[in-house]
Amino acid sequence: MAEKKTKKTAAKKKLVIVESPTKVDSVKKYLGSGYAIEATMGHLRDLPKSQMGVDLEHDFEPKYITIRGKGDLIAKLKKKAKAASQVYLATDPDREGEAISWHLANVLSIDPSSPCRITFNEVTKDAVKDAIKDVRSIDMDLVDAQQARRVLDRLVGYQISPLLWKKVKKGLSAGRVQSVVVRLIVDREREIEAFEPQEYWTIDLKLTNDKGRLPFLAKFHGLLADGKKMNLTNEDETMAIVEELKKSDFLVKSVKRKETKRRSAPPFTTSTLQQEASRKLNFTSRRTMIAAQQLYEMGYITYMRTDSLRIAAVAQNEARSFIGSTYGSAYVPKTPKNYRAKKSAQDAHEAIRPTFAVNTPEKYKDKLKPDLFKLYRLIWLRFMASQMSDAVLDTVNVDIACGGKYLAKASGSVVKFPGFMTLYVESKDEEEEKSKKLPTLEENQALMLKEIDPGQHFTQPPPRYTEATLVKAMEEDGIGRPSTYAPTIATITARGYVAREGKALYPTELGFIVTDLMKENFEDIVDVEFTANMEDKIEDVAEGNKPWKQLIREFYGDFSHTLKEAEEKIGQIEIKDEVSDVICEKCGRNMVYKQGKFGKFLACPGFPECRNTKAIVEELDVPCPKCGGKVLIKKSKKGAAFYTCEHNPETCDFISWNEPTNERCPDCGAQLLKVRAFKRRGPVSYKCSNDTCDYVRKPTPKKKTAAKK
Repeated sequence: MAEKKTKKTAAKKKLVIVESPTKVDSVKKYLGSGYAIEATMGHLRDLPKSQMGVDLEHDFEPKYITIRGKGDLIAKLKKKAKAASQVYLATDPDREGEAISWHLANVLSIDPSSPCRITFNEVTKDAVKDAIKDVRSIDMDLVDAQQARRVLDRLVGYQISPLLWKKVKKGLSAGRVQSVVVRLIVDREREIEAFEPQEYWTIDLKLTNDKGRLPFLAKFHGLLADGKKMNLTNEDETMAIVEELKKSDFLVKSVKRKETKRRSAPPFTTSTLQQEASRKLNFTSRRTMIAAQQLYEMGYITYMRTDSLRIAAVAQNEARSFIGSTYGSAYVPKTPKNYRAKKSAQDAHEAIRPTFAVNTPEKYKDKLKPDLFKLYRLIWLRFMASQMSDAVLDTVNVDIACGGKYLAKASGSVVKFPGFMTLYVESKDEEEEKSKKLPTLEENQALMLKEIDPGQHFTQPPPRYTEATLVKAMEEDGIGRPSTYAPTIATITARGYVAREGKALYPTELGFIVTDLMKENFEDIVDVEFTANMEDKIEDVAEGNKPWKQLIREFYGDFSHTLKEAEEKIGQIEIKDEVSDVICEKCGRNMVYKQGKFGKFLACPGFPECRNTKAIVEELDVPCPKCGGKVLIKKSKKGAAFYTCEHNPETCDFISWNEPTNERCPDCGAQLLKVRAFKRRGPVSYKCSNDTCDYVRKPTPKKKTAAKK
């Protein structure tokens, strides 16, 4: 009998609980048949959505509840845990994951101080097996830091938001992080509005050697005597110098040549990945993080929420070996390249990199969806370039004497050794003036003036934020953490505080009003420095230097007093809707513009007596392919554009996701439709609008290059 019990006990499996179901098959394959793998599908418990969920009378105790719809899953996990010989909580390796493991421990009656927690930075065989050997207790300092953040956000959001509903407009929200981000955008817009452009002039000189060959560009600099930059502020002054230059002799005064090295950009952090994906791929921060999460769960990249630039030695060695065998030993630096993160970095995980350097993007081109492939390629190129030799450039700076009175300057550079630039060059938010190659020039060499081009310019205001520059500003100012950048930007646009114009973000009227109200009544909440300091205090909790409830007490004393004052001080604020010239066909009023989940729409101002609404209709300057009527651009419930005839459905049935054009089919003469691949992204092709004609013109394939920079 005892022998039978021993066999039964030995047959028990160990249970590993991960967050995402995407990881289940991979982890099961790596650990073998002795393990059962289950997924939590994210959080199991959270603060209730319908109320603040923080007990102010009992020292800010959070009121956690089971998330709706997770009851059956919890019952299943309890049953599996009871039958298992050991339970490993393997949620994501960050504070959120630590908190989910803590909630799991409570639900499954596991002692959080017992060895039950494992983490892996990448979903690979070695990483998962090593994690099983390194089981630890739940880190309560990280859990408390996450609780502090959640409770702070609830105290701010769930007490200021109702005030905004009451005083301004229903549906508004405020947040400890989102409100200060909106302020950044509002302050930038006001800076742009207040900007006064200043006139300035430049003089470009196209010069050649004495034989009239190899023309190059030089720029007027100033007086030869002092060598200082002269600011030209008006046309009269500039044209007087131009006339003198036309009569001048030109002589090479000095030539300075030097070899410079250009260092590669470091591997990605969460912030820099979002910035570069915005610049190079035109991805929003949210789109980037969705794709990165999937790549991590599928085992293609390391954990994607990180502020560290650290790289594991094994990954560096693998990359160096690959670089040497693929590009040659000259491309492998003598010692592995390491990068230093900012002092504020948590450094909990490695930088974002491919799990294996040998897995080139081309291997996965047919396996991954377009977004995943593009992002994987970007991550692979950036990481591999970060481990390659510096590029070497030959630079030349030339001073040119103009008639013995004025000074002009020319500069140029050539790549002597491409190094990492063979694979990848980082994009910049501001356009850089590209240096060009200069002809061979020697001191005292005579030059000839071929052309002179005076130009009028005006100083430009600071640019509006894009998602890339906003994420950069949030990181530099210490607003939020890497995991909050994307959801914060998504929230402020969804709430209608911020709108987009191309890539640029600008505040709406609502954004201005709410920010001004917050600045006047909740100065600390929208203060960048205060918000950054609060992040530092949460770090103190994470490092075990401060109890989380003490942090909340210190914050809430002043905040509750400010809240009471604001309730009494703020009067009713009316936001007037923008009136359109569209007449409501039901009651005759001019309809107004409203902001909805999928953008603006028209609504009758007579609500609730008149509930008429309609989509904002744009016209396409193209006739209907079927009847010649006007083509209207409409949007689906999910915000996707489609095209329909003005007479649809009465007398014409034309409706299409593809945009009609004025171009005619060479086979039958009907109009061509513009077709975009990849959910309206990617290359454009054209097909005939005539259902009986099969003409299609595919996009011209791009020429392949040896390496994309």
